[in-house]
Amino acid sequence: MTTPEVSPSPSESAFSIDVEHFDSPDAQRLRAAQRLEIDRAYGGDTEPGNKPTAESIAVFFLARDDDGTPLGCGGLRVVQDGITEIKRMYVRPESRGAGVAAALLRRLEDAALDLGSPALVLETGNEQKRAIGFYEREGFTRIANFGPYVGVPTSICYSKVL
Repeated sequence: MTTPEVSPSPSESAFSIDVEHFDSPDAQRLRAAQRLEIDRAYGGDTEPGNKPTAESIAVFFLARDDDGTPLGCGGLRVVQDGITEIKRMYVRPESRGAGVAAALLRRLEDAALDLGSPALVLETGNEQKRAIGFYEREGFTRIANFGPYVGVPTSICYSKVL
């Protein structure tokens, strides 16, 4: 009699998450893929405010599978009163549903705490239904649009106290 194979739990998943430079080639490719996906949903680049840069991002993470293939990314930008904003959170479509987004979010939450941030904020678009559902499942609460997103009808903002 053989023992049945057991799928790894999310904590035993076959990917790693490490700090990555915002402008590394893999980070650029993931952000470009995200940009294409968002541009298709909204008919072009509609992001208000200053776009994140290597200088404005406090920390950036990249998830990779065991072969080193980039699966997803996410970063933090410090905004008003030391609060950190999640920027460029993205998981490749073929990697979605494998726990990558939740693991990235945990790393971002830990990094925000390390930065002394009392809360996380983020903006997503009204056409990004999967992202909206994900953040709500992860304990984020919808808030009034903040900063450059005030008055932007396609923006939906969230916060989570850490």
